[in-house]
Amino acid sequence: MDPYANEWLSFLARWLHVMAGIVWIGTSFYFVALDNHLRENATWEIHGGGFYRIEKFVPAPPRLPDVLHWFKWEAYTTWLSGFALLVFLYYFNASTFLVKPDGPLGTGWSIAVSVVLLGVAWVVYDVLCRVLRSELVLAAAVLGLTTLAAWGATELFAPRAAFVQVGAMLGTIMVANVFFVIIPAHWGLIRAKESYGEPDAGPGLEAKRRSVHNNYLTLPVLFAMLSNHFPSAYSHSYSWLVLVALMAIGAWIRVFLNLRHAGQNVWWIPLTAALGIAAVAVAIRPTGGSGGAAVAGSVSAARAESIVQQRCVPCHSAHPTRVAAAPQGIEFDTAAQIHAQAAAIKRVAVDSHLMPLGNATGMTQAERDELGAWIRAGAPIK
Repeated sequence: MDPYANEWLSFLARWLHVMAGIVWIGTSFYFVALDNHLRENATWEIHGGGFYRIEKFVPAPPRLPDVLHWFKWEAYTTWLSGFALLVFLYYFNASTFLVKPDGPLGTGWSIAVSVVLLGVAWVVYDVLCRVLRSELVLAAAVLGLTTLAAWGATELFAPRAAFVQVGAMLGTIMVANVFFVIIPAHWGLIRAKESYGEPDAGPGLEAKRRSVHNNYLTLPVLFAMLSNHFPSAYSHSYSWLVLVALMAIGAWIRVFLNLRHAGQNVWWIPLTAALGIAAVAVAIRPTGGSGGAAVAGSVSAARAESIVQQRCVPCHSAHPTRVAAAPQGIEFDTAAQIHAQAAAIKRVAVDSHLMPLGNATGMTQAERDELGAWIRAGAPIK
């Protein structure tokens, strides 16, 4: 595909994904909170300059309303746009973004395994839901399998892609819940009323159960969606554990909020969540790598510029050779440009191995150490 077309399609998919995701997460939060606010299947709310009286009929009202509002396209649009992003960003550029350097899978197998795992995640989860009726046991099983998936993804895929892969698997579970369980249950209620029969409450109760599962998965999936902004997390040597820890904390926060909406304030939950986030932040903080410790003497500006020209400029240039345009508009064509971005270079190429992506240009550890020593000396350009 033409790189410029790919870039524009990726932008459109990203925009749709963010907008739809915001709406889907918002409706998930609202409806679970609404259910927890109900007293005798009704609640009063105030918003928009007036009062609302909301009433819930289980399993169905005496007669169907003339106008019925559905909440499903938020989920479908989020998944479709997210999968499009996987295709445009990771599958079309698999050798750069998806394939793990020195990993067990080549380009074709990486794409195939990524797609298959999306379906496997839903099938395994759905079977567990049908077999395990204890929510506590089910939660433990999902946590264990998510941990396994996170570890496996970091073994199979490039670091950033591994986080996105796990998030896509959980997101697929969520949208499959909507498509295969929640919406069909609602249609069952409608068809029963249209045929003047007595609706079966069972499918509706299972739909409610899956909806609550989706609610707990929202923050873990949200972190995975945004994880490419946190290289210190996905480039860590134990990145799979970092991912699981942050996902578990996200679900733990939802426990607090759901209990609060039901009238219980369990304050030790947000306290432990904050301590958990602080612990993860400390654990993954950049340590500066081996830096200048392995470099004897000072590193000249000419040497630093030579490394950047060889390893970074193929992408970060006004006229790049490996990509259509410099990512985020960052260019290293001149010594002044390199000096201005010294802190960023240290963060992504010295403190971590985030750049070059997939180490496509073959930057060595010795070169990273030299750059680190040069930057700590003030990144002189003369």
